[in-house]
Amino acid sequence: MLRKLRLFTPGPTPLLPAAARAMAAADVHHRTADFRALYAKTLLALQTFIGTKHDVLMLAASGSGAMEASVSNLTSPGDKVLVLSAGKFGERWRDIAKAFGCAVEMVNAPYGETWKMADVGAKLGGAGGKDIRCVYLQATESSTGVRHDVEAVAKVLRETGSDALLVVDAITGLGTTRLDVDAWGIDVVIGGSQKAVMVPPGLAYLAVSERAWQRAAAAKSPRYYFDLARERKAAAKGESAFTPATALIAGLAAALDYIREAGNGDLAAGRNALIANAETAAAMTRAAAEALGLKLYAKQSPAPALTAIAPPEGMDSGVIVKAFRDEFAAVVANGQGEMKGQMFRIAHLGYYDYLDTIAIIGALEHVLAKVGAPRHIEFGAGLRAAQEAYAKAAPRLLGAAR
Repeated sequence: MLRKLRLFTPGPTPLLPAAARAMAAADVHHRTADFRALYAKTLLALQTFIGTKHDVLMLAASGSGAMEASVSNLTSPGDKVLVLSAGKFGERWRDIAKAFGCAVEMVNAPYGETWKMADVGAKLGGAGGKDIRCVYLQATESSTGVRHDVEAVAKVLRETGSDALLVVDAITGLGTTRLDVDAWGIDVVIGGSQKAVMVPPGLAYLAVSERAWQRAAAAKSPRYYFDLARERKAAAKGESAFTPATALIAGLAAALDYIREAGNGDLAAGRNALIANAETAAAMTRAAAEALGLKLYAKQSPAPALTAIAPPEGMDSGVIVKAFRDEFAAVVANGQGEMKGQMFRIAHLGYYDYLDTIAIIGALEHVLAKVGAPRHIEFGAGLRAAQEAYAKAAPRLLGAAR
């Protein structure tokens, strides 16, 4: 049979054809009126996509560049910050903050789980809590497939009277999870091009609140390329401070147009439809996995962006990842770091639909049968469970697109 390479990873995600065409045609100099108009249009559309009135900036970097900027621009050496960590990307916040000389306080949860809000409140409301300058967390921990409750963290900040800035890595969360950025009081929210917005890696974007700008003006950590004040000044003129990722920006503009069309001309409605799509595909995948006798790695608070699944007992998940690739040219993700071998991750965000979901579940049934799962695999059991999950979600999907 023909084998068509397909990405089922939580980044990069499948490339939107319209974005690919726009990138191929992006033969433009970045200091021209045409590109300034495109740049300004894209920043304005990103405000709507994120759901904020705050300034939005773009950086020629992966999402980790925006994470670093959110530490270097908002802190001074010795500042106390709080990192909420339950996976490899929470640990990345910790490591970036330490690299800039911050005194890092931690609230940790085991991999596959999320934190207890009582522990967050104890840190913020306890002795020394008033000295915490920033709280760093993920909306979605893509290394484990967990969704964190950003709204609840924002509420704890208010209830404890904390003056800390709330900084959210929503690189995998934006376009897959509802985030009411301004109403919740999120000061910085970060996105990345290779996730729900369906373009290749290399472009980070972030929204910055006025409170965060005030903090940045007094922060003393060194910065040069990731100087957000410099980017803000350039963005006001429709430019970037340094050479921008022109092709990626053209692709992002096309992707945002596509999302707008999904909302019948309303970009916010299109974003909501994109989120509903991810939620439905995730529900289908979780139902299928459990029908096939597999355990979900993130049972407590599963993310819509991806589903992390434990392999059959006694099996290394790398066997399953390899079988997907060898048999179907389907690329799914193994676990990261010490989680390698303990899970495989199937993403369902961005340019990913019902038929993609059905395809990967059908492939999963064959892969499990081939690698010798410890129980008999009934072909169609996972697909039937997925179909039932879709049938329940279909009315909500139609409503989200209106």
